[in-house]
Amino acid sequence: MTRRLEPYRVQAFNTAKQSENKMHDDTVAKRFGFSGGLVPGVDVMAYMIHLPVAKWGRPFLERGLIDARFVKPVYDGEMAELTAEESNSVLSIEVQSRGELCATGTASLPASVPAVSIADYKEVAAVAERRPVNAASYEVGKWLGTTPRDWAGDAAREYLDDIREADPIYAREGLGHPGLLQRVMNRALVDNAILGPWIHVGSRMQLLSAAKTGDVITARAKVIGNYDKKGHRFVELDALVVGNGDTPLAHCHHIAIYQPREQAAA
Repeated sequence: MTRRLEPYRVQAFNTAKQSENKMHDDTVAKRFGFSGGLVPGVDVMAYMIHLPVAKWGRPFLERGLIDARFVKPVYDGEMAELTAEESNSVLSIEVQSRGELCATGTASLPASVPAVSIADYKEVAAVAERRPVNAASYEVGKWLGTTPRDWAGDAAREYLDDIREADPIYAREGLGHPGLLQRVMNRALVDNAILGPWIHVGSRMQLLSAAKTGDVITARAKVIGNYDKKGHRFVELDALVVGNGDTPLAHCHHIAIYQPREQAAA
């Protein structure tokens, strides 16, 4: 039996207009054929997380599984409508904007937290000096670290405002939003090379513990893919996101185009 959840509508907000990734800048994004700067994929995924949290609450934040693929851009100021259908305890999620399908995904609630050993993920620091991205930046088998990051106090509240999240569970229970973990996954790329415009295209995230507001978060990421597809250069990461140096928060598979076709050919 299929059951449709109540739709969730959010006015998208481009949190990265001033970021180093100029794919979020209107002028640069238009050169790549887009209508304007892209709302970050990690923030679109944060919108998607609203639906399984609305259904399962804190248990989803402690052990939920979500998979997202970004099909077309979501633009600043536009309405994004999220829908979900439940079948066999799995939510099938779609994000529509401008009448177009922009993202798809699934979410579920495993019966228990999957066993993941922190010892299997090598802890390394981000590079001391970033250099322009090249063939060696994301070699398969290479370990990537991130600069430690925390969102406490005003920063935690500002993040929830940025992603338009009004669910009271985060403030009420002092929890960090899982979208923060996705931002740290992006840092595994950004903290280790100077990138031109690039695009996050999809992620799978198995939550292992509920993050708390103010946790110091890092990622231990291994490059498991680096390849050309239709002229784009892709990188895939297998990573453990860790809180306070010792608590596994999420096991993530992260996929990005680190050199889009137009740039790769330049």
